[in-house]
Amino acid sequence: MFWFILLSSFYVTTLCDYNSRLVYLSQGPVRGYREPEYGVYSFYGIPYATVPKGANRFKAPLAAPVWSDTFEAVDTEIICPQSNILNALVIPESKVIKEDCLIANIYVPETNETNLPVVIYIHGGAFVTGWGNMFTPKSLVNTQKVIAITFNYRLGAIGFLCLGTKDIPGNAAMKDQVALIRWVHKNIANFGGNPDDITLSGFSSGAVSVDMLLLSKMARGIIKKVIPESAGGLCPFSVQLDPVENAKVYAKLLGFQYVDDIYALENFYMNIPHDVLSAVQVTNMKDSVTLMAPCIERDIGEERFLEDSPVNLLKRGDFEKLPTLYGFTHMDGLFRLPQFYTWKDEMNTKFSDFLPADLQFKNKLEKEKVANEVRSFYFSDKPVGEETVLDFVYYFTDVMYALPMLRSVKLQVEAGHSQIYLYEYSYYEDGLPPIPFTDKRGANHCAQTFGVLDGFWNSTIVDEKDVSDDIRQRKIYMKKIWLNFMIKGKPISDDLEEDLNLPEWPPVELDIQRYMSINRTLEVQEYLLKDRYLFWENIYDKHYRNPIPPILPTKYRNLNGE
Repeated sequence: MFWFILLSSFYVTTLCDYNSRLVYLSQGPVRGYREPEYGVYSFYGIPYATVPKGANRFKAPLAAPVWSDTFEAVDTEIICPQSNILNALVIPESKVIKEDCLIANIYVPETNETNLPVVIYIHGGAFVTGWGNMFTPKSLVNTQKVIAITFNYRLGAIGFLCLGTKDIPGNAAMKDQVALIRWVHKNIANFGGNPDDITLSGFSSGAVSVDMLLLSKMARGIIKKVIPESAGGLCPFSVQLDPVENAKVYAKLLGFQYVDDIYALENFYMNIPHDVLSAVQVTNMKDSVTLMAPCIERDIGEERFLEDSPVNLLKRGDFEKLPTLYGFTHMDGLFRLPQFYTWKDEMNTKFSDFLPADLQFKNKLEKEKVANEVRSFYFSDKPVGEETVLDFVYYFTDVMYALPMLRSVKLQVEAGHSQIYLYEYSYYEDGLPPIPFTDKRGANHCAQTFGVLDGFWNSTIVDEKDVSDDIRQRKIYMKKIWLNFMIKGKPISDDLEEDLNLPEWPPVELDIQRYMSINRTLEVQEYLLKDRYLFWENIYDKHYRNPIPPILPTKYRNLNGE
């Protein structure tokens, strides 16, 4: 009776046998299994929330299900509704698309140690594709120093459609992420984790999510450290500039024409099948946006994820100033290389179409003037083409990832944030093919993520047996640096410096910006991309376009009692 009361009251973790573990949650018992290759216990497909159905499918998630029998946590194939429309990402045939897809994967080291630091990974995929275990943190967890979580969240229009109405308020996917964070905080102690020591990490659009979660009031007080990789909250694609207009454009792509009737538009979205709703290409926009992304919500009397624009919140200092490991790759813009062949001629004809969407101008003449300045800065007097393909890569590196991140760092430091550790990652694999029309190679979008996680889809090498000694060593010290930050809030500490002979890594300060250059050696340098940053800072000071919440017709608001 004593043990029954103890298990029932405190939901302690039980080792059933060497090859499995049984964990008691308030939802019910969950069994995970040992993966001998990595020396970790994996718990796959645990529901952390429930997707609302029918007329409520665009709303915040509901409570997680409960069960009485043991939940066998072995399903690795559940993914949220999406289409295979992102460059280089192939959805395996084994994956099963389910509307009720909000599941978490927990990776626990093979140890009896408890109160371990926890890291939650948010997957990327331009907010339209991806899944929790498209990569895994198994080798990271194998160090026996952390517990790691990956998870699914709603994607595309299902997760990010934002009309500002009662039925489609916006940010359903971001509220999924908040539900996951709250679920981890509530349950992770049962797996041996410390609920008061959670690091939030993400790459690409996952990094945008990390930044947005810091700006939201919904998850405050839970996260202790953050690692946004190769994107952030001020990227052009981070927040919808005009959600209602985006909803109209998206509906037209689906063949719906009555977009100016808000009643008809809302009804259209409420009734369209999931598979049709996801089958739209919105990732290759010339102005570096995606139509579906987080939004500033209208106040409709419910808990809102984002109440103001990221720039305004940063300027006011209205965000949690947590230890932050912030950086991008030298050639994040290689992500856009597949579009080079179709875009180069269009860029020569009308470069202004390729300015980032979060700029605004008084008239077309002013826009063309700025476009000519930008084109001259990157391409001089040469046309966009084979001879200037590297400039093409650097342009999209800057407008999509690097410069927005540096602008955010500046605003955060000015607001009193003193714990930002900045880096530029430029290491690349020797066997990597050169960039077309050149003999140059570079670190692709989110290449640093591959140095820490397993099976990252953007790398040319996914099988450990094919990894060279140099790459293997690179992965070892990348993991140590990232782990050190997850554990101590600093990427390098005294014991780590002695272990790897690494230089001191100071945080960014108000009067000086130091950063770590991560290549085959690590070197502390100053003022990352200084000339390019100052060029864009001047443009954004004059032409920045703040995003707005959904604006609905007065008639609609009056009829709905608002």
